[in-house]
Amino acid sequence: MARLGAAMTVAMGALLGAGVALADPGTVGDKAYRAVDPFIGTGGEGHTYPGATVPFGMVQLSPDTRIQPREKGYDWAAGYRYDDTSIVGFSHTHFSGTGHSDLGDVLLMPTTGPERLERGDPDRPGSGYASRFRHDDEVAQPGYYAVTLDDYRVRAELTASARAGVHRYTFPAGEDARVLLDLRTSMYDYPGKILWSRLRRMPDGTITGFRQTRGWAPGRQLYFAMRFSRPLQGHAFHNTETEILYKGFAPPADRTPSERAQIEGRQLVGTLDFGKLDAPLVVKVAISSVDEAGAIANLDAEVPDFDFDRVHAQAKAQWTQALSVLDIDAPEHDRRSAYTALYHTLLGPTLFMDVDGRYRGPDQAIHTADGFAHYSTFSLWDTYRALHPLLTLVQPEKRNADFVDSLLAHRRHSPYGILPVWSFHGQETWTMIGYHAVPLIADAYLKGIRGFDADAALEAMTASASYGPYDGLRQYMELGWVPIDEEGEAASKTLEYAYGDWTIARMAQAMGRDAVARDFARRAANWRNAFDPETGFMRARNRDGSFRVPFDPTASGYGTDYTEGNAWQYSWYVPHDVAGLATAHGGADALLDKLDAVFEADVDPAIFEHMEDITGLIGWYAHGNEPSHHVAYLYAHAGQPWRTQARLGTIMASQYADRPDGLAGNDDLGQMSAWYLFTALGFYPVAPGSGEYVIGRPFLPRATLDLPNGKRFTIVADGLAEGHGYIGAATLNGKPLRRAFLRHDEILAGGELRFTMQAAPNRDWPGVDAEAPYSMSTAPVR
Repeated sequence: MARLGAAMTVAMGALLGAGVALADPGTVGDKAYRAVDPFIGTGGEGHTYPGATVPFGMVQLSPDTRIQPREKGYDWAAGYRYDDTSIVGFSHTHFSGTGHSDLGDVLLMPTTGPERLERGDPDRPGSGYASRFRHDDEVAQPGYYAVTLDDYRVRAELTASARAGVHRYTFPAGEDARVLLDLRTSMYDYPGKILWSRLRRMPDGTITGFRQTRGWAPGRQLYFAMRFSRPLQGHAFHNTETEILYKGFAPPADRTPSERAQIEGRQLVGTLDFGKLDAPLVVKVAISSVDEAGAIANLDAEVPDFDFDRVHAQAKAQWTQALSVLDIDAPEHDRRSAYTALYHTLLGPTLFMDVDGRYRGPDQAIHTADGFAHYSTFSLWDTYRALHPLLTLVQPEKRNADFVDSLLAHRRHSPYGILPVWSFHGQETWTMIGYHAVPLIADAYLKGIRGFDADAALEAMTASASYGPYDGLRQYMELGWVPIDEEGEAASKTLEYAYGDWTIARMAQAMGRDAVARDFARRAANWRNAFDPETGFMRARNRDGSFRVPFDPTASGYGTDYTEGNAWQYSWYVPHDVAGLATAHGGADALLDKLDAVFEADVDPAIFEHMEDITGLIGWYAHGNEPSHHVAYLYAHAGQPWRTQARLGTIMASQYADRPDGLAGNDDLGQMSAWYLFTALGFYPVAPGSGEYVIGRPFLPRATLDLPNGKRFTIVADGLAEGHGYIGAATLNGKPLRRAFLRHDEILAGGELRFTMQAAPNRDWPGVDAEAPYSMSTAPVR
C-alpha cells in the first residue's frame, strides 16, 4: 500500500532480540503466547512497532527511535527502527506496517538530571533528551514492552488496555525523577503539522490536553488524560514556537512556566517533576477522539488504580485467548513465524470510540455507536484480500459484524455519502484506489456473518460504486472502462472496479435483489475492456477506445496505466473470473505459460528504485506489494496445482524469515502476515466473495483452527519435510479430496484436512476431471 509518496518496504516479521527464552509450552493458549515471546515483530526497518497494545486496541504504546521529517520518514513510519541505538520516547498511537504514516501522539520520556526540552540528534548522545539503549535490555511480548534507557539508568516498562497505556518507570535511587511530555512530535513530521494543542494541569494533578494535526488525515483531533502514582512536585509548560505574530494578553502567572495551569499553542512541551522516589512511578494515559472528559472517563473505566501488573496480566490474558485460536505443532522457528504473523493480523482495525460509545466521524462531528463497537484504521486496498477473510475464521462473528457496522457508520457521516477508502482515527485519507469496503462487506455476508443491516449495507455498496466524481467512476459507468486520457492509473481502476462490482452482484443475488445483481454482474465483466489480446496484457484505453501508446509493460509509477505496479504485475487481477482470463489468453496452457514468464524473468531490481512498494521480486512477481499476492495460486486455479506448490515454496523461503527484517515488504496492516498464515495452512482466498479457498500446499506439519462457532478444523501434512513440498494426495474428513479448493462452509463444519506430502510433483492430483474453483464465466450471476 501507500501512495502520496510512500508505501512501505521491508521489515516486520521478526525477532526483537534473543534475550528471552521460550517458556514451557503449557496449555495451548500459553503455548501460543510464548511462541511470540519475544518474537512479536519489531519493524526491523521502521514499519511496525514492538510496543504494548491489546488485540485491536485503540492505544498502541511503543518506543520511537527517531522523529524524522516527512521527506525522510518512510523508513520510520512506525516510529521504531531496529538498527537505531537511541530512543526519543514512548508515544501512544502507531501504525503497524503501513505504506504511509502519521500518529505518534502524546510522547513521554522519563529523564533525570538537567531539564532538556529538545530531543537532540540521536547520533550525538547527550545533545537532547533522547537516550541510548541496547537490544540486550529489551523485552517485547504481546501486551508488554520493557527497555533500559542507558543515559538515565531508567528501566521503562509499558503495557496497555484498549484505550489506555500504562508506563512503569524505575528511576535510579537518589536522583530526581522527571517525565517529559512532548506534544510537538509526529511520524512524518514537518513544520506546521501541529495546528493547535493544549496542556492543562487540573487541581487534582491530572494532566489533560489535546492536539489537532494536519497530516495524512487532515484535521485529526486527539485528546488525552494522564495521572501518576506519586504526586507532582512541580511542573513547567513551555511553548517553543518562536514566530508568533500575535500572543494576545497573558493570563495570571503565564510568564512563569512552572505556574502555568494551562497553555495553548502549536509547539508545546511540558516537564513533570516528582523528586526522589523510593518506588517505581506508574503513569497511566488514556486517549479519546472526542474530548478531554472522554479521555478521563476512559482512564477511570479501564485503569482505575495504578496496578501495572494487573493491567499487564489482563493484556496477556487477552493475547493468550486471541492467539490460542491457532494450535500449531511445528519446529520452533515455524511456530514463531506463524504466531508472529497471527499477532500482526490482530492489531487492526483499531477500536475507535470512548467507553460511552462516542467517537468522531469523518464529518468532524461527534456520534455514538448504538449496539456495535466502532473501529477505524481500514487499509482496505490491502486487507480485503486476506486479512479480513482470515478474521472471519479467527475472530468472533460479533467483531466481524462490528467492522461492517463501522464502515456503514463512516458512510453515514461522510460528506460524500460513500464507504471509506483508507481511513484512520475516523478520518478519510483517500489513499489508494477502488471501493474495497465493498468486498469486505460482501465476503462477510456471504459467509453468514450477520448482526448488521444487510439492506443498508447493499445500499451503501451500490452508492459507493456509483459515485461519479470518484476516480473516474462516472466514465467507467458510461464507457465500461476508465479512460486514461481523463484519469490516471486507468487500467488498475478498471480492473479493481470490476472485481468490486462482482462482489456486489454476488451479495445482491444472495439477498434476492436480482435487478441489482444483473446490473453489477454486467459491470463485473468490464475487466475484458482492459485486456489487449495482441500483447496479452491489461492496458489502459483512451475515451475513443484505443489503447494508450506507446506501451511499455515494464513501466511503473504514478501517472502510468497502473497503481503501484506495471503490466507484468497487474495483468492477472481478475480474481473473480480466472476461467475467463484463461479463455482470453487462448486457453489455460497459454495463461500458465504467461505466468511462467512472470516468475522466470530476469529483472533488475533497480527498475523499481522509484517505487518503494515494489519489493520482494521473483522475476516480475513482487511479493512485497498486494497485486501479486494471488498470482502463484492461479496455476492451481487453472488446473496445475503442482506448479502453485513449487512457486509457493520459493516465495515462502525467500520472502519470510525468522529475524527482525523478516518481511520483504511492509505488512500493510496485517495483509502480508495473513498471506503467510493462509499459505502456511495450505489454502488462500483468491477471490473473497466466492466462499472458496484455493489449495496451495501446507508448510506446517499440523495446525488446528479453533473456529468462532466452537468447532475445530485441523490440517495435517504427513511426510512434510525439507524436499517434500508437493501434495501427493489429500483427504477431507477421511474422504479423498479431488479438487484443489475448499469451501468456507467445509472449514466451518470442522473436521480434518490431511495432505500426504512427497518429493516429486503429482501431476495426477486432483485429476483431469476435477471440479474447478469458482469463476464468473462458469458460474454467472443470473
